[in-house]
Amino acid sequence: MSFWFAKSAKTFKPKKNIPEGTHQYDLMKHAAATLGSGNLRLAVMLPEGEDLNEWIAVNTVDFFNQINMLYGTITEFCTPENCPVMSAGPKYEYHWADGKTVKKPIKCSAPKYVDYLMNWVQEQLDDETMFPSKVGIRFPKDFLQSAKVILKRLFRVYAHVYHQHFPHIVSLGEEAHLNTSFKHFIYFVQEFGLIEKRELAPLQDLIDRLTNKDSSRS
Repeated sequence: MSFWFAKSAKTFKPKKNIPEGTHQYDLMKHAAATLGSGNLRLAVMLPEGEDLNEWIAVNTVDFFNQINMLYGTITEFCTPENCPVMSAGPKYEYHWADGKTVKKPIKCSAPKYVDYLMNWVQEQLDDETMFPSKVGIRFPKDFLQSAKVILKRLFRVYAHVYHQHFPHIVSLGEEAHLNTSFKHFIYFVQEFGLIEKRELAPLQDLIDRLTNKDSSRS
C-alpha cells in the first residue's frame, strides 16, 4: 500500500535508505526484528555492546521516515486554510526557526511548518559530519544535543496530527499504525531521556493511556 498522495510526494520524501552492508544497516535490521516481537519496551533498549549514538541515529532516521509517511496520508486535509497555524490543540502553538536562515521564530501554517521541519531534518540526516554512516567516522560531540532537538520537533508533528487530524486518520484506517508508531517513539525518547516532559505536555494524557496499558499487562 502506498501512503503517498501525488501532491505530497514532491515535498515529503523519506530519508535515503541506510546503505546495506554497513553496521547501521545491521542495527536497523535488529531494531525491525525486535519490533516484530511486539514488545516495544524491549525493542528500544540499546543492544548489548552497541554505541549509543549510533543506536539513536538509526532510530532517528526511522522515526523521520515513519512520521513523513504518516503525515503524508493527511496532507490533503492539512492545508493553510484548515490549519493556518502549527498547533496541538488550543493551548499549544509552534513557530518556526532554524537558527540559520530563519533566526527569529515565524508564525506559519501547519503545512508550511512541517515542510520547513522535514527539509531541516533531512539536511541534518544527510550531513555525514553530523550523522556519519561510514565505519570509523566518529559522531560529533554535540550529536546527542542535535538529536534531541530533531526528536523534540518531530514530536510536534505527532501532536498536530493527533489534535487536528485524528478523525482523518481514523477515516483512512491508519489509527493502529499511528498509535503503534507514536508509542514506539515515546518509549524510545523515554528510555534515553531525549525529550523533556514539558515538551510532551500536548499529548501527556494519551502517553499515559498508551503506556499504562502495557504496564497493566506486565
